[in-house]
Amino acid sequence: MATVAHVHPHLRRDEKNGTKLIVKGKPFLMLAGELHNSNLSSASYMADVWPRMVQNGINTLLGGVSWAQVEPAEGVFDFSELDKVILGARQHDMHLVLLWFGTWKNAVSTYVPPWVKKDSGRFPRARSVDEHGNRAILDAISPLSRECAEADSRAFGALLAHIKDFDQHHSTVLMAQVENETGILGDSRDRSTLAEAAWEEPVPEALLAHLAENPHPKFAKRFPSIHRSGKHSWEEVFGPGAPADEMFMAFHISRFVHKVAAAGKASYPIPVYANAWLAVDGPECLDPSTPSFVASSKEVAGGSKPGEYPSGGPCVHVLDVWRFNTPSLDFIAPDIYFQDYEMTCRDYLYKDDPLFIPEQRRDPEGARRMWLAYGTYGAIGVSPFAVEFDATAVGREFKVLNQVKDIVASASATDRFGFFFDKLQDPPLAEKPWVKVFGDMQVTVERASVFGKPGPGGGLIVRLAENKFLLVGFGFDARFKSLRKGVGFTGILTSRELEAGDDGTLRTGRIWNGDQIKGGEAMVMPNEEPDYGEFPIPASTPARTGIAEVEAYVLEEET
Repeated sequence: MATVAHVHPHLRRDEKNGTKLIVKGKPFLMLAGELHNSNLSSASYMADVWPRMVQNGINTLLGGVSWAQVEPAEGVFDFSELDKVILGARQHDMHLVLLWFGTWKNAVSTYVPPWVKKDSGRFPRARSVDEHGNRAILDAISPLSRECAEADSRAFGALLAHIKDFDQHHSTVLMAQVENETGILGDSRDRSTLAEAAWEEPVPEALLAHLAENPHPKFAKRFPSIHRSGKHSWEEVFGPGAPADEMFMAFHISRFVHKVAAAGKASYPIPVYANAWLAVDGPECLDPSTPSFVASSKEVAGGSKPGEYPSGGPCVHVLDVWRFNTPSLDFIAPDIYFQDYEMTCRDYLYKDDPLFIPEQRRDPEGARRMWLAYGTYGAIGVSPFAVEFDATAVGREFKVLNQVKDIVASASATDRFGFFFDKLQDPPLAEKPWVKVFGDMQVTVERASVFGKPGPGGGLIVRLAENKFLLVGFGFDARFKSLRKGVGFTGILTSRELEAGDDGTLRTGRIWNGDQIKGGEAMVMPNEEPDYGEFPIPASTPARTGIAEVEAYVLEEET
């Protein structure tokens, strides 16, 4: 009997359909959550976590694997606890994304093994200098340390080699993150002896040529005119002070990360990526839902200056430097907590990179924004942080998405879009509808209206066939209008609630009409508990499955 060769998880890039994560031959949508920092290090701790995550529709967990844990003594590797964790995930049909907490985690080096921490001669630390000229040793190894890059690479390569041997026929582990939120905090660049020597070297001419060729719009905005060739210092190219410092750090940190990632890919070529702690360039870059006390905190919101946020990490304005140095990385992913969500999604859909959000808020505001990432921007996964502590908000959305994940994962970029509505402010502000044109059919999505108080909501729409649509989510109305010349009327031909059977197959629930389609005007996807106010007639029924199929029809103008 012939056997089919196993194919490890990988990315499939397609200009029409976007980049998909392929697992066991099919597009896979990660309905993910990230565990708090060190919680994946214990199989006994995870025993209670797995079933709770499954109950909330989560199919993938992100968790840290620390260099200190797997290589406690140099050259001596211990993957025994990780193996138990992977077996636990398999038992619950859960997938994993491993976060390699190697040389850096959140711009510091606290997850390196003790034998690395104590040997600052072999693994030199980064240095900072304050405004008074006082020097300090940072709790971060210098990215100029070749010894550390080589040791980190060997460890990460050993990790993925072990994952290949232990897991390649199961695909429990889907991807790996290389380091975590890299950069330098406390100064705009490393002032160690190694770094100061490198600072005196000119900007590589190959980098200049790369930056001059189709740069990211955010880079071009900051640096509208730079040298395209020749030997120039960092400050001559990028300007004095922090701008040049940040580009210098981005160059050397990304080169370090590439070496580590390449070692892992050589062992087992699953997708690997790096994540970014984002900067805040001004109030206009913050999401409208960001609490005021958070927006004013540089430590929490990100800060606007290199060193307040990790200088040299893969923020959007240095993506071109990172992509120049990191061909081993499959993509770069943003951690979105308080930045403008849609703007950040657009920024990181860079060239043929997919969108993956490894960290974000897990509150209701964050949960609603996931619809936008999956629907409009084709995210291969969205991962609220510390999800094991409270998955209530994201669980509501994930449990619905879980029933249609294969449809969403396979949909092309032109056949889907997502949207959300936050709680109404008091007094309510003017609100624009979300609009998408599928072929010649325009779909307009508005907040679900009741005679009482309209609530928050969110969802996505996928075109299944001409004029046939899948609607998923809560708290919105969808109106259909043909833009084809000669059409005088667009209406709803059929509408039906869908529910998942025991085998996961979608089947017809209620056949909808009347108030559920506003007398033919719009398909209503109500909230679970509509607020009728004092109006005595409940025209909107409470949501049940949050999934519907609608077919529109058109009538031609009489001639």
